[in-house]
Amino acid sequence: QQQEAAQAQFEAQKKQILGQILTSEARNRLANLKLTKPELVNQIEIQLIQSAQAGSLRGKVTDEQLKVLLRQIAGQKREIKITRK
Repeated sequence: QQQEAAQAQFEAQKKQILGQILTSEARNRLANLKLTKPELVNQIEIQLIQSAQAGSLRGKVTDEQLKVLLRQIAGQKREIKITRK
């Protein structure tokens, strides 16, 4: 129960921070994407929170900025190449 409470508190803090650093369009995009790729969204959320805490974000993250970040992270995972002989 303690672990569940800690997890719930962490999720609440994460949601609050993301609400402060994302525009409504970017939040909607993340919410939609979370339905299909929750692990990718979790990775992006953590990266955004770390950037915000480090002070490297200026203003709110827009939908366009989020799209660029998504492409970068998705591109890293798709570099697997299989060749057949």
